[in-house]
Amino acid sequence: MKPKSIRIYIKPFCGWCHEAIDWLNAHGFKYTKLDVTSDRAAALEMKNLTGQTKAPSIDIDGHILPDFETRELERFLKKLGIEY
Repeated sequence: MKPKSIRIYIKPFCGWCHEAIDWLNAHGFKYTKLDVTSDRAAALEMKNLTGQTKAPSIDIDGHILPDFETRELERFLKKLGIEY
């Protein structure tokens, strides 16, 4: 199964954010990147979805994974039945 929508909330100087983006790119995922440091609406949206301000956070078809690293992302995708 491929996801319909991926939105990743990032901070530009966050190493985990860059790692997550690199991982998504390496596995051919299409996503929308939202910089929560320069986009106030994105920051508020992330806080409402996750209950926190830590990045990266990701919304995959309405399923939320806050403050993660790539191993957690891999487990999350497997749990959702998403192949990569």
